[in-house]
Formats: sequence, C-alpha cells, structure tokens
Amino acid sequence: MLDEALLDNPEGLAGADRRGLLRGAAEAGARVRTAARHAAEAGIPALTPDGRPRAVLIAGPGAAATHTADLLGTLAGAGGPVTRLAPTGVAPAPGALRWELPGWAGSVDLLLIATPDGTEPGLSLLAEQAYRRGCTVVGVAPAPSPLADAVGASHGLFVPMATAPYDVEEPLAASAPGVLWALLTPLLALLDRTGLLAAPPEALEKVADRLDQVAERCGPAIATYGNPAKTLAAELADALPVVWTEGTSAGPAGRRFAAALAELSGVPAVVAELPEALAAHSALLAGPLAAGADPDDFFRDRVEEPPALHARVVLLRDRPIGSLTAAPAARDVALDHDTPISELEPAAGGELETLAELIAMTDFAAVYLALASKPSS
Repeated sequence: MLDEALLDNPEGLAGADRRGLLRGAAEAGARVRTAARHAAEAGIPALTPDGRPRAVLIAGPGAAATHTADLLGTLAGAGGPVTRLAPTGVAPAPGALRWELPGWAGSVDLLLIATPDGTEPGLSLLAEQAYRRGCTVVGVAPAPSPLADAVGASHGLFVPMATAPYDVEEPLAASAPGVLWALLTPLLALLDRTGLLAAPPEALEKVADRLDQVAERCGPAIATYGNPAKTLAAELADALPVVWTEGTSAGPAGRRFAAALAELSGVPAVVAELPEALAAHSALLAGPLAAGADPDDFFRDRVEEPPALHARVVLLRDRPIGSLTAAPAARDVALDHDTPISELEPAAGGELETLAELIAMTDFAAVYLALASKPSS
C-alpha cells in the first residue's frame, strides 16, 4: 500500500530514505559534471585513437553494468559493437564472481570495467587477463580500490568514479540514480573519442542541465498534483506496471525503470518495446490482471484487505505521440481493455537529453514508490 500523505511530506521522505536515493536523484546533474571532470583529468579528451575498436566489452556487477551496457549499445546504434560480459562462475576468492574474455578477444578490442564497488577480485583478474591478451582496458570505480590498482598494473586507463560525498545507512543499490550517471558519463566521453557515439563535452553539459530541470520539477518539495514523478508513483500503487516503450531513447529507459522498480521498490514489472509489446502482452491485459477481471468486492474491508492487483500500462516515448507509429495504437489497445494508462514524454532536445529526462523522471518515480510504500496489514 502507498502512504500518499508521505509523498507530500518532504521531511518524512528524507527520514525514510536510508539509502540516499532521493538525494542521488536530485544530484544526478552534479554527478554528471563531476564525472565529466574526472574523465577530463584522466586524459580522455586528449586521446587520439587509431580507429574504432572491433568490439567494446563491458564487465561489472549486476544492474550497474547491465544498464550501462544497454545505454551505450543503444546510443552506438544497431551496428555498434557493444557487448556485456556476464559472470561465468565463481572466482578463486571465496564467494567472488569470475568473468572471462571471449576466446576471440585481442588487441583490437576494448574492455570497459564499470563498478560502484571496486573490490571484486574477479574484475581485477579480468583486467590482468585482458592485459595478457593485448586488450585495451578502461576502468571506472571508486578510488582508491583494488580495481584501480589492477587497471594501472595492466597499463590501462582508470577514471575515479564520482562518488557521493556522504554516507548512507544501508548498502548502495545498483539501480540508485547517482550510480548510473557516475559510471556512464566517463564511458560516454571515452566512446565519443573512439567515434562510436556522439557525446562531446557540450552534450554532456546539456545532459546535466536537463537532469537539474527534472530535479526541480520532481523534487520532494513539489506537491503530487504538480509533480509527474510523484503522480506516476501514486498511479502505480497496487498495480502491475506494464511498461511499453517507443523510440530509440525510450527502450533502455523502460528497461531501467522496470529494474529500478524491482530493486528499489520491490514492485514487479514487465517491459517491452512497441509494436511487439502489443502481441507480447495482449493476453496479460485480457487475463486475470485486467482491470475488469475481478470487480471490486463491495464487502471487502478497505482498511485491512488490499485491493486486487491490476495491470497499468506505462507508455514511455521519446518524442511527441503524433510523430510515432505504434504509440497511438497502444493507447487504443489499453483503453479497449479498460486498462489505465500513464504516459511520459520528454521535452524536445538531442538524443542524450531526452534519454536523460526519461531516466530521471522514472528514477524519481521508483524512488517515491519505494519510500512511500508500506507493507499490507
């Protein structure tokens, strides 16, 4: 259940935020600027690559590396050689994960290691393995850390992660807003230098500005009726989010939103890109989770018994609906099934800016849902 009164209580939200999630979301723009400065100090703008790498391999733990690889792959385009390496087993250190390079990886390939921890033995071993194979290694992690030492020993490039200047009471979440931008920003600057995508310094500054604008619109001091993130959180209370996306920027934003809902709020969600989503989720909208499948019981105790779970479509698009092909049809399908629908669309701008706005708004919504949710009696 959602404590809607808490949504409009900034002090109460701050007290409930033991993981620093709201602060991380509000500081996303500042984190981009700090990360861009760290990248510049590490020498990335001065790099003169001989050419594009044959493959870009990304390794790191869980959601942090998954979202980073997804975003970089999307921005690099269909022909972009971006691949995420998944752990292959357990490393020699007790309980540690092991990563392995593909058998074909060599001197024309680039290995990116991104982690908000930096103490994982398996990633340090991966950096050593890449050095033996002749791969170029770039790492982004907190400094000092064992990974920073391993990347240095591998003659690679290490960029200190833009960490928060404060402690949190609970362990850092991989889907935390600040983590994403701290890891992603230096890698955007790097791949801009290799020619795989366009992320020059002025584009990163526009991303930071857009994140600041979202923080002003979606911050805890803004009431729910004028706050799109709080509104979305309230709409998703006691619902199964069915996230549909259309547009290049919307795809990775939708997948990150579903992951953030699960990790931060404990809310399961399904996500798919349009137009395939219509076929993939048609049975869901017509089945037991449909809005009209289980009419509200007049005799249900509205204090003690939670309402039945029903689907709610969240339509994310990266441009006005009139210029899209499947989004209008998706809206019609949802309404035909009496399924409520929430819609988010960024303001006009470059691809990086619209992507940043969608991620920021959905990050705020996931955080509000996490902080204001309370167990059902």
